[in-house]
Amino acid sequence: MFRSFRRIGVLGVTAVAAGAFSAVAAVPASAADGFEFTVYAKEIPTGQGDDDATGPPPELGTSFAFADDLFKSKGGEKVGRDGVACTVVRTGNPNDIMCVGTFVLNGGPGGQLTGQTLLSVDPASEEQAAFDIAVTGGTGDFKDARGTIRSTPDGDYSRLEFHITR
Repeated sequence: MFRSFRRIGVLGVTAVAAGAFSAVAAVPASAADGFEFTVYAKEIPTGQGDDDATGPPPELGTSFAFADDLFKSKGGEKVGRDGVACTVVRTGNPNDIMCVGTFVLNGGPGGQLTGQTLLSVDPASEEQAAFDIAVTGGTGDFKDARGTIRSTPDGDYSRLEFHITR
């Protein structure tokens, strides 16, 4: 169960572009407005209980962190990385997990994007449903960024659809 908490925290928030990000070049929503692109996130194994699905449920205040490599397609070219920190802020049904993360993207548009989400988790569910991450800022090509990132489980990856405005 704890592993599912870690996987859903991919911001991903967290945490961080293949659909419209075909050559690590985002398709502008309009030249001045922002970017629309997709990446695939795959968690980096930590070797610290990544497969403890049978462990006890997290308690209020439990914190964890994880990192992903970001690819323009599943198993394709690496285009960045992310780092996410999450804390359980409500237990029961649902469990709420607050996650904050940073996405570092290379090439195409380049820079960092920050995001956060309050993720509601049904403890009886085997897989996390898709969820949205609020973009709270950025650097480089993403300076003054706002928008959302839609995170959807996709096998061993999470599909992250970025909808960025400036």
